[in-house]
Amino acid sequence: MHNNNPFLVVLFVAASFYRGSDAAASFCVGDLTRQPTPSGYPCKNPENVTVDDFVFTEFVKRVNTSNANKASIVRANSTTFPALNGLTVGLVRTVMEPNGGVVSLHTHPFSPEMVYVVEGTITSGFITDLDSNTVYIKKLHQGEVFVIPQGLLHFQVNSGAQKSVHLAFFGTADPSAQFLPPALFGNDFPSLLMEKTTGISQAEVKTLKALLGGTG
Repeated sequence: MHNNNPFLVVLFVAASFYRGSDAAASFCVGDLTRQPTPSGYPCKNPENVTVDDFVFTEFVKRVNTSNANKASIVRANSTTFPALNGLTVGLVRTVMEPNGGVVSLHTHPFSPEMVYVVEGTITSGFITDLDSNTVYIKKLHQGEVFVIPQGLLHFQVNSGAQKSVHLAFFGTADPSAQFLPPALFGNDFPSLLMEKTTGISQAEVKTLKALLGGTG
């Protein structure tokens, strides 16, 4: 006699998947002593893996915001946190000082971003990739969440009177990031070509290059 209990059917299917899976493939702590491949770092020998490999302690260290952006960005990715190697999760914590704290315009080509405000108040926004180039900007308070679609230019600034802290969650351990100001003016892209391709005068281009360490 057939048993049509749906709960038992679910258990059977789940057990089949479990039996067919390779438990050793459930994680791959990256071996940072070896060269990475396009799919990530080679796996650390399982015999050398310890519980400490799965603990990230960089967020408890002292914050340093003594820079031009008045911000501290600490990334938990496959390089800084090898347990994330090959997994579909990544995390960044950003601390910004009031009166000037900023994460300048940038993009993550490999993942959307979900911003969670831990402390203070920030303003975040992104520019659509449609013909309208619509800008969506929102002032966010403690406990609020903002989602930024994959690959779009976006930013965060501290818009309050106190230090702000926010977490950014990603759907990959290596979302990559390209920051617009240094990408445009922090290199040796010839100023004449920059003028022709952006409409910004050579004089202005050279001024911005001087600020951001570019040449040409």
